[in-house]
Amino acid sequence: MNGIFLFIVLIAFAVAAFYQLAGASGDIAPMDALGQAMIKAAEGSVTLAIGLIGVMTLFLGLMKVAEAGGLLVIVARLMRPLMVRLFPEVPADHPAMGAIIMNLSANVLGLGNAATPFGIRAMQELDKLNAHKGTATNAMVLFLAINTSSVTLLPTGVIALRAAAGSADPAGIVPTTLFATICSTTVAILMAKLLQRYWPMGPADTSAATTETATPTDQPDVGEPQAPPYPFWVSLLVLGGVFALVPLTILHGRTIAPWIIPGLMVAFLSFGALRGVKIYEVFVEGAKDGFQVAVRIIPYLVAILVAVAMFRASGALELLISPLSAITAPLGLPAEALPMALLRPLSGSGAYGIMASIINDPAVGPDNYTGYLVSTIQGSTETTFYVLAVYFGAVQIRRLRHAIPAALAADAAGVAAAVAICLLLFG
Repeated sequence: MNGIFLFIVLIAFAVAAFYQLAGASGDIAPMDALGQAMIKAAEGSVTLAIGLIGVMTLFLGLMKVAEAGGLLVIVARLMRPLMVRLFPEVPADHPAMGAIIMNLSANVLGLGNAATPFGIRAMQELDKLNAHKGTATNAMVLFLAINTSSVTLLPTGVIALRAAAGSADPAGIVPTTLFATICSTTVAILMAKLLQRYWPMGPADTSAATTETATPTDQPDVGEPQAPPYPFWVSLLVLGGVFALVPLTILHGRTIAPWIIPGLMVAFLSFGALRGVKIYEVFVEGAKDGFQVAVRIIPYLVAILVAVAMFRASGALELLISPLSAITAPLGLPAEALPMALLRPLSGSGAYGIMASIINDPAVGPDNYTGYLVSTIQGSTETTFYVLAVYFGAVQIRRLRHAIPAALAADAAGVAAAVAICLLLFG
C-alpha cells in the first residue's frame, strides 16, 4: 500500500503541474484545484467516519450477541460435512479442519476480524501435514482461494457505510453480494482443483514432514466446535436453502430489503436471549468495538480519500480510465467503478476509500446503479495479495504454485457476477 499511495500522489501532482505549466484554461488553476480537493477530502473523511460510528456500533453489537450465542459454532457444524469432502487430504479430526471451518464460518457471517486468526491457525496446522516445506499444498491453495471469495450472507461493514452515506436501502446489496460470492466461490473451487494438476508439488522433504493427526494434547485453542457435525443431508439442505435465496431475492429483493435490518436486530437479539446470553451487556460490549473501529479508520480514510481526490482533481484519473472505460462501460462497468475493481485485490483500505468517495459523491450516491455496483464489489471480493502475504507468510511459504491464478480468477468472477446481478436488478 505504501507504493500505491505514493504513486497516486506523485502522478496526481505531476499531471496537475503539467497542466499548470501548460497554461490550462479554466475557472481555477490546476494546482489550486488540487489543493482545494485535498482539503475538502480530508474534511469529508472525518465527517464520513463520524457518521459511520453509530451504524458500526449497532452492527458490531448485534454480531457480538450472535457470536456469544454460538451462531458461529452452529454454522461450523453445518459446514463440516462439506469441508471434509472438499479437503480430502486433511483428516476430518485434524486441528486444521476445525480452524478452516471456523475461518469460513466467520467469513460467511461477515466477521472479517474474527476470520483472520482462524485463517492463520488453519495455515499453521495445514503446514504440519505438508511434506514439501516452503511449497503450498493443494489444501492450502484451495483454502486460500475459498477464503478470498467466501460466500457472504451479511456484508455488515458495507451495509453500515451505505447507511452512513444516507442510502434509502442500505441492505439492498445483500442479494447482490450473495449471488456474486456464490459465483466467485464456485470459480475459486473449480480453478483450484483444475490448476493443481499443472503445478506439481515436486519431491517431498521427508526430513521435515510431519503427518500426525490430532490428539487431545495438540488441539489448538481456536474455538472449534466440540459438538459432532450435523448429518450430511442437513448440510446439503441448508446449502440448497442458501442457493434458493438467490432467485428469491432477485425476484422480491425490493420487497424484502426494507425488512432486513429490523429483522436482523430482532433475530439476533431473540437468538441470543434464547441461548441465555445477557443481550444488553454483550451488545454494549460489541458496540464499544464498533466505536473503536470507526475511530481507528479515520487516518486510513483521510489518506486514501485525499489521494483519490488528488488523482481526480488533477485529471490523472480521467487520463487513465477513459481508454479502459470505453471497453468496460458497454459491459456494465462504468468509469467511476473501474478504479475500485482494479484496486480491490491490491488494497482493501484503498478500495474501501474509493467506494466511500463514490457513494458519498452527490453526483453518484449509494442508491443508483454505480453505487450498488461498487458496494457489491466491495462486499464480494477480497484483498487477495494481502491475504496471500499474511496467510502464506505465517508458515513461510515461498512457492505459491497456482494460488495467485486461482484467487485472481475468483476475484474476476466476483466482479463479473456483481456487474451481471446489478445490471439485472438496478441497471
